[in-house]
Amino acid sequence: MNTKRLIMAILVGFVFVFATDFVIHGVWMKPDYAATKDLWRTESEMQARFPWMLGGQFLAGAMFVILWAFGFAERGSLRCAAMYGLMMGFFSQAQTLIMYVVSPLPPELAVKWFLCGLAQGVLLGVITALVYKPAASAGK
Repeated sequence: MNTKRLIMAILVGFVFVFATDFVIHGVWMKPDYAATKDLWRTESEMQARFPWMLGGQFLAGAMFVILWAFGFAERGSLRCAAMYGLMMGFFSQAQTLIMYVVSPLPPELAVKWFLCGLAQGVLLGVITALVYKPAASAGK
């Protein structure tokens, strides 16, 4: 295992998740959230819990990278990384389907979440593969 690259990939993964979540939810989908404001906490309530958001984004990025490093990095191709990211995207977006069933979400909102989650997964897979490289074996 390449510990330095693992730590770097975790940090890069966190920054990617944070930045893309901001663009998706804080910019692009802002009108969607304004139109459904009765479903969400107020801005001040969300800001008071912002450290929990950062913790969740860090955990998502870190677990994504760690699973790649331990289970898939040796295969190392970008195609494998994209497929890994897609599968992880589907795994995480199962929650979106459940939320759509149990919450009064407009279907357009759930579709946007789902598709953005898949795209984030694929991109994070490729980025992770590019940043994390397994340690070279002594025999090579």
